[in-house]
Amino acid sequence: MTSFLKSGPARPVAIWLFVVAAMVFAMVVVGGSTRLTNAGLSITEWKPLSGTIPPMSPDQWGAEFDHYKQIPQYRLMNQGMDLAGFKFIYWWEWSHRLLGRLVGVMFAVPLVWFLYKRALPRRLIWRCVGLFALGGLQGAVGWWMVYSGLADRTEVAPERLTVHLGLALVLFCLLIWTGLEAWAGPKRPFTRKTWSGVTLALAGLVYVQILLGGLVAGNRAGLIYNDWPLYAGRLWPSDYATGGWRQTLLHSLAAVQANHRMTAYLLLLSVWIVALRGLRSVYLPRPAAGLALALAVLTTVQAVLGVATLMLQAPLALALVHQTTAAAVLALAVGLAWRARRV
Repeated sequence: MTSFLKSGPARPVAIWLFVVAAMVFAMVVVGGSTRLTNAGLSITEWKPLSGTIPPMSPDQWGAEFDHYKQIPQYRLMNQGMDLAGFKFIYWWEWSHRLLGRLVGVMFAVPLVWFLYKRALPRRLIWRCVGLFALGGLQGAVGWWMVYSGLADRTEVAPERLTVHLGLALVLFCLLIWTGLEAWAGPKRPFTRKTWSGVTLALAGLVYVQILLGGLVAGNRAGLIYNDWPLYAGRLWPSDYATGGWRQTLLHSLAAVQANHRMTAYLLLLSVWIVALRGLRSVYLPRPAAGLALALAVLTTVQAVLGVATLMLQAPLALALVHQTTAAAVLALAVGLAWRARRV
């Protein structure tokens, strides 16, 4: 039997990883839809295998609806909801969970096949195994998030929502990075470490900004201070601090919105500085400089979408576009950081 690949590109492996990354991207978008439609608590049990099959009879639908009626969200927010309304939110959450299961299958089956055929580069074996474990952890974190909203809350805890989102994005980034590694082959030495560090820090800033957006979404903080660039006519929200630092950073509506705004300004400035310097640098090749410019343009579009979403009080369609574009910005930032290491 032949040994595992030691060098050279592995394009089929790369395509597989990119497909899984696209599925994770879709899962983030569907997850955003689930949150915006208040559907995340419609399924009150975690059944990793049997939960794949939805209710198939009126009795089964009635039993699922009865489970939902026992949680605070129904009693305090959706009292009087009919079965048709319940089915609407149920299908969103079921689709989100089904997509998570499909991501697991789409990763596990080709992984076993590539290992069996010894087509997976040796340098990527443990990375891929780690990615599979990370995906399993994401499923558990998803239930941990949902569980926070079943007893004493009408929605999931914002900090748990942000952890769930953050872990999904880590998986998304690592899939893209590993796919690029498989496509290009072993790393070649790069001649300008400054660009490697700067672009990696930029990708980190994009990631942090999305997490801050997760806190805004989890706290529904986009429904206050809907004037921009001021806060109800003030330069800074008067109710920024509420309680201790943890309470302020995680649960103060004014604080999570202000933090998201301020980081957006920093990010927008940073991407344009990197793009303009990259276009003039002799150390950054044209493809990487083009990526930097594309990142700056898309980040600007995302900022405009963010302001519009805020001022219009987060309409569903616009909020979804804003969340989807955020994931696209992160993908571009990761691609730029990877490319800068190959200079």
